[in-house]
Amino acid sequence: MRHGCKVNHLSRTHAHRVAMLSNMATSLIMEKRIETTLAKAKALRVYVEPIINRSKEDTMNNRRVVFSYLHSKEAVNELFRNVSQKVANRPGGYTRILKTGIRHGDNSAMAIIELVDYNENMLKPSTEKKAKSTRRSRSKKAEAPAPVAEAPATEAPATEAPKAE
Repeated sequence: MRHGCKVNHLSRTHAHRVAMLSNMATSLIMEKRIETTLAKAKALRVYVEPIINRSKEDTMNNRRVVFSYLHSKEAVNELFRNVSQKVANRPGGYTRILKTGIRHGDNSAMAIIELVDYNENMLKPSTEKKAKSTRRSRSKKAEAPAPVAEAPATEAPATEAPKAE
């Protein structure tokens, strides 16, 4: 039984799982957004958020610890130079998972995982405001039309042509 075992093994051995998460974390840091399965995205979030949290303080020890997780010098430099400055004031929650549907080949749930501070579409405030549409009925005062003055009838009534039966 799996009592107390909280790790999603993703049908992989420990070494394969750690290597896969390291590669995915490197790709996420370099590309800022990746598409993967929902289960892998949830496992990656648990893996990468402590790494991003460590990058807030740029010390030699933190760089070495992060390098032991990522195994990529370029990703470590990108993380400590660019990403850490964007997330400096954020207390947590550095990633966002967006469900995108299912993959047609094997029907697995797909998702996009992205760094929160790098999605410009969600960061900019919406300038368009939609008109409020309510489903309630209008009040009686608003429905009553204004009285219209009738024009005098100066025209002679037209005679109707007899119908052919």
